[in-house]
Amino acid sequence: MAMIFELSVSELFTAAPNALDAGINAVARQFPPGTFFSYGFNVRALLALLLVSLTCGAVGSLVVGGRMAFFSDALAHCSFAGVSVGFLFFNAFLAGARPPDEFWHWVTPVMVAFGVLVGACIVAVRYRTDLTSDTVIGVFFAAAIGLAAMLRKFIQSRQVFNLEDFLFGDPLLVEAGDLIVLAGLAALTAGLLALIYNPLLLASFNSSLALSRRVPSRACNYAFVMLLAVIVNLCLRSVGALLINALLIVPAATAANLSRNMRQFFWLTVALCVGACLAGHWLSWEVGGKIHVELGISGTIVLLSVGLFVLSGLAQPLLARRSGG
Repeated sequence: MAMIFELSVSELFTAAPNALDAGINAVARQFPPGTFFSYGFNVRALLALLLVSLTCGAVGSLVVGGRMAFFSDALAHCSFAGVSVGFLFFNAFLAGARPPDEFWHWVTPVMVAFGVLVGACIVAVRYRTDLTSDTVIGVFFAAAIGLAAMLRKFIQSRQVFNLEDFLFGDPLLVEAGDLIVLAGLAALTAGLLALIYNPLLLASFNSSLALSRRVPSRACNYAFVMLLAVIVNLCLRSVGALLINALLIVPAATAANLSRNMRQFFWLTVALCVGACLAGHWLSWEVGGKIHVELGISGTIVLLSVGLFVLSGLAQPLLARRSGG
């Protein structure tokens, strides 16, 4: 009975990505050969970027509004330690029994658990001591990077782990199974934000008022930090560990320059994040096809986001003058 159940679960996890892949390939065949959408890997990358941008855009306004930019950056860098621990786990217990292409299937849960633990510990220490937030984050940041540096010599097999892809990401390598995970993450983010967004917003602007109204700001803060850790560790394979922080911060910073209220701030952050991701993918494809210069998709997205931020800074005085007038 147990064997039958194990087989059915295994078949389910295999059948869902296969069905999604078949659907994506069927859509790609409807477009003229050689065009952007005629390649299944382009469609998968586009869907991955859409899901990542929706997720990062949804939490970006809280990251910037709650002054957590350094915190999200620390979580992204802590993923180095997480993947190092996961690599040790895979080599010690699974390397002989599992094929190398299953590396990320087993290491990703370890990375997520490590990131959630680090995030929860940072919040706990911040609440229990008189140290400032940046000091506590800096200590954990140093500890995680030190752990990764100590274990870096163990990560030498490029067959299962490519440091360059981990750092900068490559959406073109996204598989159907990754899309299912990202879709689940987007749904989790939407559901949790529906519960904690307003309490977090109130606590970040007026903690005394939140306390007087018995808002569970501490529990909400823990939940948001853990969500942020999950987002960082699940999205970094698409956009890279060093670039995920840009998606969490730069579109929200741009939206802050252009928004008049929190509703505009939230939706404009989401729109800018989605627009930069989709435009960056398209621009990378067009430049590569017309002038034969390969641009990294993740880097193109980030530079577009930064360019929009610069433009928003230039436009802010004009908007303020028009609003005042």
